[in-house]
Parts: sequence; structure tokens; C-alpha cells
Amino acid sequence: MAEEKRPEPGHEFLAKLGKTRLRPGGREATEWLLGQADFTADTRVLEVACNMGTTMVALAEAHGCRVTGLDMNPKALEKARANVEKHDLSDVIDVVEGNALALPFPDESFDVVINEAMLTMLPRDKKAVAVGEYFRVLRPGGVLLTHDVALRARDEEHAMELRAGISRAIGVNVDPLTGEMWLSVFRNAGFEPEAKTGDMTLLDPAGLVRDEGFDGAMRIIRNGLRTENFDRFRRMFNFFFDHGKEFAYIAVVSTK
Repeated sequence: MAEEKRPEPGHEFLAKLGKTRLRPGGREATEWLLGQADFTADTRVLEVACNMGTTMVALAEAHGCRVTGLDMNPKALEKARANVEKHDLSDVIDVVEGNALALPFPDESFDVVINEAMLTMLPRDKKAVAVGEYFRVLRPGGVLLTHDVALRARDEEHAMELRAGISRAIGVNVDPLTGEMWLSVFRNAGFEPEAKTGDMTLLDPAGLVRDEGFDGAMRIIRNGLRTENFDRFRRMFNFFFDHGKEFAYIAVVSTK
């Protein structure tokens, strides 16, 4: 009997539709987060789960800093390398395959570590391992910049319902936390965190236009309405429309 094919994770599905910004708080949250670090040409940066390399390219072009991108997904690495080459940045950006739970770098190698929309996808114990690794590879005074999904839950029972709902909607098990729980993860690793939160904009129509431009947003919607995509796109859109106020983004600056 053939094994049933699992649906692709929600972020891969949205990327297939044409979404280039796959962050819960969109461009606005990412730009705020990056604005909290002092990037110069001498800054050594690691981006974990670099995906297609959009953030790495923007940083290297704006500041000339040396960036290493790490991802476990060979397809994402292929896209990232193509993006780096397209922008003629191979001299300042390295792309490597690796696991956030065992970073292939020596202690105190980086000034800034960036990790957006990945910790949410890890189980609770693995979150702590990854954040511990980020702490290890940062130099004293270095900063960790993270951007994830946060829950606006009344209690833990409500939080469990929201976790189950979003996991069904995006087709992969995820473990978003409340804001205070997120801060505890970073404090427990030895960081001093500060956070900014706001409404989640991933599939919000106004957020789509801000992140992708009008033409890009219309392209995503048209692709989502195609017969082969419609059921899943509708399921995801309806879930976030119905429960959007119960979710937020959280952008955290954690200093070592």
C-alpha cells in the first residue's frame, strides 16, 4: 500500500503561490527588528533558516557586512545561492547546510544571529536547544534577532486549541507561545530580551499589499484561487480571518 503523501508545509505552499515575505509580522516587523542592531561592514552575521536569502541580500547590499546563511532544506539553499549570485554578492555571503540544534560554528563566531519564523515550528525542548546554540555562537554583547508567532490566549486550554488549529491550517505541527513564554525561553538561555508585538499580517489583505506590492498580492490571490490550490488556500485564509486577533507577531531583540 502506497504511503499517503503529506501536504507541503504552509510556508512552502505560500511560497509556491508567489509569497516572498513569509514572516508573521511581514516586512514591517522585520525592518523594525533589523533596525535594532548596529550593522557595519565589520559585522559578522548568521541567519538561521535563511530560506531564499531575502534578508541576507538586503543586509549585505545596505551595509556590506559578511553574512552566513544556514538552512536544512536543500531546495531553500538552492534558491538562496541563486539569489546571492543574482545580486553578485558571493564575496560577502556564504550559504551552508546545517541544523540549528547543532550549529557547525565555533563559540563566539558572530555579532548578530537572525532567526525568523522558525522557532515556532520547534517543540518546546528543541526551542531551548536552538536558542542555547545561538547564545553559544554569539560574541559577548552580540544580539539575537527573532521574529515568531505569539498567542493571545486566555489560558493554557485556549492556547492548546489555538496551537491545534493553526497546525491543521498550515499542515504542520507548530508550537507558538504566549509573549511571556517566549521571553522566558530567551532569559533561560542567558539573554536579556526586549520585544515588540503586533497583529499578524501573513494573509491579511492589507499586509499582503504592504509586503508584496499590489501586483504581487493580486498574483498570490489569483494563484490561490486556482482549482488545485483553492481548498487549501481557502482553509488557511478562513482560519486566519476567523482567529486573526488571537495571534500576533513577536519580534525579540535578545542581548548576550
